[in-house]
Amino acid sequence: MMLKTLVSFALALIGGAFMTFANAEQTSSMAIAKDRQILVIMTNHSSYPSRTDTTGLWLTELTHFTDVVEAAGYTTVFASPKGGSVPLDERSLGWLYMDKAAREHLQSPAFRARLQNTLPVANVDPSKFSAIYFTGGHGVMWDFPNNPDLRRVAETIYNQGGIVSAVCHGVAGLLDLKDEQGHLIIKGRNITGFSDREELLSGMKSQVPFFLEDRLVSQGARYRKGWLPFTSFAITDGRLVTGQNPQSPRAVAEAVVAVLSTGTATH
Repeated sequence: MMLKTLVSFALALIGGAFMTFANAEQTSSMAIAKDRQILVIMTNHSSYPSRTDTTGLWLTELTHFTDVVEAAGYTTVFASPKGGSVPLDERSLGWLYMDKAAREHLQSPAFRARLQNTLPVANVDPSKFSAIYFTGGHGVMWDFPNNPDLRRVAETIYNQGGIVSAVCHGVAGLLDLKDEQGHLIIKGRNITGFSDREELLSGMKSQVPFFLEDRLVSQGARYRKGWLPFTSFAITDGRLVTGQNPQSPRAVAEAVVAVLSTGTATH
């Protein structure tokens, strides 16, 4: 009888230890999955004030970034201010800007479905993400700034120790963001984004609601740009990573992965 009791007790101890180990493994796996999610924000805005072509997401500013971070083992979640369908900037689909990888993405039904069913930013739980990335395309100039839900999500990710990153016009998503002390997060920081010169060269000076470079400077950012326009240029300043133009999303992605790998971006 005593032997049976001892055996039962030993089995209970082993079972408890196994459950504890299993729970620890599950908790660890959940934490790893959580820390390897990046929120990708895209525009819902498609119209210019007077041009007949449409704006929207500049496609390679999405695909070049996601190709790098997903290859590094991170999961991306697509979101937009309104949710649902994301328009594509017509010019971004031209032969001059598209590459083989972007064309393959565009031909993928699964990828197209993701662009048609983005998550409304109001429904995003920022605690699940270690980084946020703002894509570009001129459309973001209308629906990224002054969006309270977008601001809430980005500020929460940053203030919980995550990375805020953006490329080209997507850097407009950083305007007015504040830290836990109520200070603008770009004030006094090295930041880049689509330059005034590039806006002039692109022929869009009469279409945009404001010049991004000027607005960044007005909020106290130390604006930086590459020596040549339309060449890859990215800057990392702490947990802020920004790229200047459509040539820069790969550099931004590599910088985001580098910061995440150091463990300085934490929850």
